[in-house]
Amino acid sequence: MTKIHLLMKKEDIKEEKIAVGNKIAVVLDVLLATTTIVSALKDGAKEVIPVLHSCEAMGVANEFSQGDYILAGELDARPIDGFVYPSPTLIRENINGKTLILSTTNGTVALRKSAPANRVYIGSLLNNPAVAKSLQGCTDDSTILIICSGNSGETSLEDFYGAGHLIDCLLNQGEYELTDAAKTALYFYRGQDDSYEVLLDSYVGRLLDKHNQHPDLKLAASKGITTIVPILREGKVKAEPTLSR
Repeated sequence: MTKIHLLMKKEDIKEEKIAVGNKIAVVLDVLLATTTIVSALKDGAKEVIPVLHSCEAMGVANEFSQGDYILAGELDARPIDGFVYPSPTLIRENINGKTLILSTTNGTVALRKSAPANRVYIGSLLNNPAVAKSLQGCTDDSTILIICSGNSGETSLEDFYGAGHLIDCLLNQGEYELTDAAKTALYFYRGQDDSYEVLLDSYVGRLLDKHNQHPDLKLAASKGITTIVPILREGKVKAEPTLSR
């Protein structure tokens, strides 16, 4: 039976371990990186390139013609000069047909650290049901690693909730063996009634509330609004063609 395990923060990712065996990673950064990625692809982005920091982002941008990309990023939740703030509702306006080059403190770093896995999916409340459906074909020797990006070395409430949502979606589709960490996220998720209130009550949620980014919070709390299944391959995130719309 396929096993589901949970990592609480990006600092728990051991790249040498993730490369061994049949590991399938699903990375979550609900506020906001993976929500931004899923939303951008839903809104017509050609691809998303997650980078480790702003210097790498600028280097990648130099490979593109002006007008073919959007350069978005934050560092410790603060805007970076010359970058669009990585708000999904802000990026939506101009992303159609373009490449999104994205640099964030936690989510894009978690994605890059997860790259040695056999497959790397991008999850969020928006598309967790579709990701769960795509994972149905996993073989019994697979381990699904659900990776919460966390918040600069700390556990993130919204990612933990998002992990529980994904596990709930997986169990609605089939049978899996859950580790205790995975069960804890599932039980927490099933004990909550309102995704928006959970996100709003998180550390990052309160920051977004303070800066009146309620449209982003509302979007991030929206469950199952797209069948987009983004996968990281060779440094680029693209939607699985067979399951996307």
